[in-house]
Amino acid sequence: MSSYSDKNIVRLALELLQDVALLSASEIESDRLTVKAIASDGSTRRFWRVAVSGKNICIAAAPLATTENELKESRSAWAIGKHLHQRGCAVPEIFGWHEDSGLLIFEDLGNERLHGKVAGEDDVVSKECLVKDCYLDVLSKLVHMQVEGAVGFDPSWCWDGGHYSKELMLKRESGYFLQAFWKDMLQQSTPEGILLECEHVAELAAKAPAGYFLHRDFQSRNIMLAGGVPRFIDFQGGRLGPLAYDLASLLIDPYTALDYRLQEELEDAYIQELSKHIELDSTVFRKEFQVLALQRNLQIIGAFSFLSQVRGKSFFAGYIKPALQTAKYRLEQPLFKDVPLLTKMIDQGLQLL
Repeated sequence: MSSYSDKNIVRLALELLQDVALLSASEIESDRLTVKAIASDGSTRRFWRVAVSGKNICIAAAPLATTENELKESRSAWAIGKHLHQRGCAVPEIFGWHEDSGLLIFEDLGNERLHGKVAGEDDVVSKECLVKDCYLDVLSKLVHMQVEGAVGFDPSWCWDGGHYSKELMLKRESGYFLQAFWKDMLQQSTPEGILLECEHVAELAAKAPAGYFLHRDFQSRNIMLAGGVPRFIDFQGGRLGPLAYDLASLLIDPYTALDYRLQEELEDAYIQELSKHIELDSTVFRKEFQVLALQRNLQIIGAFSFLSQVRGKSFFAGYIKPALQTAKYRLEQPLFKDVPLLTKMIDQGLQLL
């Protein structure tokens, strides 16, 4: 496994910025240039902010190593990002890409995330106002990305599968929950019959039309507020999939913990916005949302367990219990009367935590 050192990546980034005319040779040589490493969330990628005289120029991102999968992921970010930007979606412009190292040069969208804006607001009334002012703009831009991003989208751009499928649900969502949370974190044995219940939920979810652009990690820490305007990052895991999944990711996001009444209001607003673009049976859509929200919920619990336990990223540990509480609420809905084992596991997980 080969890799590019931080020093080499920074050198490549500066060369690439000069090639695309974002930096001049004199700026690169001057003491006005700064290149600062910045932290990531769950990603293993490395990030830097490039600035001149205090003015941000771009973000440079590179994989930790040049393994086949890491380079494929970088190539996906390049191809998908270019496509979404060309379709007028709310994503950063990508200025350049270095194929051998996986280096990407992105438009710098600043530091403000939707998560920080919402989580920093303690007053319930103020938070509701923020939801109406900000989330509605996010929903409008999400619908545009889902519909327009699917036009001309090539699944071959995707580094780990071009479609959201039943197989993915069972392996990367319910399977992630069973392995990373139930077995590894809680040290519990797998109940007999739970795999059949997971397959039942996945079959329900797979009935949703899946011909739209799916971000698949559409949550508040991947939504930047650049000058107050929502822009979306971390789309390299995108593929074709169902509409309700990204909406569910946003609304059940443990980072923001929106109350259920607000979630329902935003679901209504999304349906109203989506109906401007496609014909929609709202009753069917709401059922699809319920099932896809559960699938996403299981993925969140599995991912946060893995990141906190295996990657040592303690930031995620505090959000596992809220994610379990959301799953408990979801499973109380009549649609899920046929999955009693999963319901029991969520209850037991809350007790064990």
